[in-house]
Amino acid sequence: MIYAIGDLHFDYSKEKPMDVFGENWIDHEEKIINNWKKRINEEDLVLLPGDISWALKLKDSIDDLKRIDNLPGKKIISKGNHDYWWSSLNKMNNLGFESIEFLFNNSFEYKDYSICGTRGWASRDSFEFNENDEKIYLREVIRLENSLKEAKNKKIIAMIHYPPFNQDFKPNEFSKMLSDYGVEKCVYGHLHGQGHKYRFQGEMLGVEYQFVASDFLNFDLDIVLEE
Repeated sequence: MIYAIGDLHFDYSKEKPMDVFGENWIDHEEKIINNWKKRINEEDLVLLPGDISWALKLKDSIDDLKRIDNLPGKKIISKGNHDYWWSSLNKMNNLGFESIEFLFNNSFEYKDYSICGTRGWASRDSFEFNENDEKIYLREVIRLENSLKEAKNKKIIAMIHYPPFNQDFKPNEFSKMLSDYGVEKCVYGHLHGQGHKYRFQGEMLGVEYQFVASDFLNFDLDIVLEE
């Protein structure tokens, strides 16, 4: 089976408590880990679309990544806007994790599926977008296509941190590209609390979208594909 959960916001240092965003975040790491152990088997795949650790440097993220590595199942991690620890694929792959793969301009195979994706970026119609974001936005579109081009003639599931459509729920470059490449499903996160009102779940241009931010899922894992 394939599961997904985004926005773990693990913090081994305990310097960034997430309960400032609401009481539901109290002990959220323990909730995620306990739910994970109850549901996930070693042969399952878990998609983690960004905001994994609050660490600022790669060496400081290792403890959080080890906790994930030690959990059941195979995991694919893509970058979120708060993953400042993110480094080159070579450096991350050399950390020696046994069950974690990092998604960045590449793709991975799981049974009949290719897993593709990128971080994405804020939509042009969002309040946080300004002229400095255009270059980053277009670069992320290119990275998404780089990943999709790596798919091995299989059905595709995409994982993106930011919502891959406009805030008014109309398609943008990300959603159009996912559709053009025949993506079957796309999981995404990023939105928290009041931001959940900007989520979209359902079909857009033939792609099924699934919102998997951890607080929206009550810190449980969501099923993406049942076998």
